[in-house]
Amino acid sequence: MIKRVFWMSIGITIGVIAVRRLSEARETLGPAGLNRAVGSASDAVHHFTDAFRDAMNQREGELRSALGLETTDTVADTMSAARR
Repeated sequence: MIKRVFWMSIGITIGVIAVRRLSEARETLGPAGLNRAVGSASDAVHHFTDAFRDAMNQREGELRSALGLETTDTVADTMSAARR
């Protein structure tokens, strides 16, 4: 009798855990979950490119001062002007 109650409680626990995991997976795979995932990936890429551009401009300034170049135009400024 005790074994049956024990195994029944184990089965119920496994069932509850499985239902919770499936409902979480369904929420993340739905349209709202997909939108959240794409939005967070887009934000991560945006932050990475901002940090990369800042570091690039800083390093370019260091190189320009080390080489004694007096112009204040950066590569990013030249590229954005060329696109216009």
